[in-house]
Amino acid sequence: MAPPNPGGIGSWKETRLGAQGRDWRAKLVLASASPRRLALLQQAGIEPDALLPSDLDEQPLKNERPKALARRLAREKAQRALEVVRVREDLKGAFIVAADTVVARGNRILPKPEHVDEAAGCLRLLSGRGHRVYTGLAIVTPKEGIRERLVETRVTFKHLSNAEIEAYLASGEWRGKAGGYAIQGRAGSFVTKLVGSYPSVVGLPLYETLSVLGGEGYPIHMGWLNTV
Repeated sequence: MAPPNPGGIGSWKETRLGAQGRDWRAKLVLASASPRRLALLQQAGIEPDALLPSDLDEQPLKNERPKALARRLAREKAQRALEVVRVREDLKGAFIVAADTVVARGNRILPKPEHVDEAAGCLRLLSGRGHRVYTGLAIVTPKEGIRERLVETRVTFKHLSNAEIEAYLASGEWRGKAGGYAIQGRAGSFVTKLVGSYPSVVGLPLYETLSVLGGEGYPIHMGWLNTV
């Protein structure tokens, strides 16, 4: 039997509360250590019960395209988190949210640089040009079904002067970021055009995330109560 009014306030969560006691509530795990993804979920009124990042090799496979990489890494992160959830009594039956973001110029996948030379190469490649940002989303339901989405966003940078590149590199903000920049930070001033999802470029497509969670019965609006 389908849950009444999925995602609504008088919905699945309240029904289960009545059946199993007032302390029961849906659990949710974020399969990431990213402060950006956590902040986006919190912005939407959802507070994860646990953060379960995984130490994956994020290098693309031979001839792997950007879309395929984003999908695969999101799925693998979700599966790694599921392995932990299965053996933790406090998290059994939790929803799991996983995502991965890939920046590409054509089929060229840009790194998540840890070294300044890599970051400089990314910025020079993106300067004055358009690129695409792909975020793969994988959500595991309490019955261990996996719901997947891929969000594509087109971003265009202004021409960056050498002084701007050097200043941005000195900020250190680029470290570990897909494509060597953080759109929610100083690099936001480089963007002249964005077509698609801004939260997806930051790291988590909120519309798609909440649509899938709500469709699967997670009470996405429960955290909105008494917040004003």
